[in-house]
Amino acid sequence: MFPRLGHGVGLRNRHYRAFLEEAPRVDFVEAISENFLGLGGRPRAVLEQARRDRPVVLHGVSLGIGSVEPLDPAYVKAWKRLVDDLEPALVSDHLCWGRAHGHYSHDLWPVPYTEASLALVVERVQRVQDVLGRRLLLENVSSYLSYRADELTEWDFLAELCRRADCGLLLDVNNVYVSSRNHGFDPLTYLDASAVSSSGTKECPSSTCCSPRRSGRRRSPPK
Repeated sequence: MFPRLGHGVGLRNRHYRAFLEEAPRVDFVEAISENFLGLGGRPRAVLEQARRDRPVVLHGVSLGIGSVEPLDPAYVKAWKRLVDDLEPALVSDHLCWGRAHGHYSHDLWPVPYTEASLALVVERVQRVQDVLGRRLLLENVSSYLSYRADELTEWDFLAELCRRADCGLLLDVNNVYVSSRNHGFDPLTYLDASAVSSSGTKECPSSTCCSPRRSGRRRSPPK
């Protein structure tokens, strides 16, 4: 089981002074892993101060767990050091890919929902978990395309991934809503399927299902 943490905020530059000089009344802090890999100075001092006062969640955006390209060993090693130093309550990334032919797109592309893709992601998740020494949570992304080769629904793919890899689901409710509008499925069907996933943890990281996601994520096109 994953811990129940309550309500938290994402740690951003504009919050640094508050966390250094005050004690904001939040249950936990989410930090983007890539912002603190190998860094010292003020950003790391703020993160360590936040960690002394409350749980920290590390949320990555660059793992590319769904890519066919090899995992970046330097990235995984640096992530491992950060995890060991901070001992976060949770460690997560996204079910997506973003690397191809040596290039990184800086986007969160959905994976094909096929048996072959599922086997690939399961194997990669297990390798990362072995390195980190803990279970990983994967967040569902908002998607604006699908694949003709898809064999499973997104929710069935996620449930089977959690079961086979013994990982968790970081369920972004807003992303479910956005994808349901883009692809025409019932979001409640998705949520019902996710609720019965024995390995999943349900979260709504930053928004409600009826409001736009934080900047950087795809939104439904206007009607």
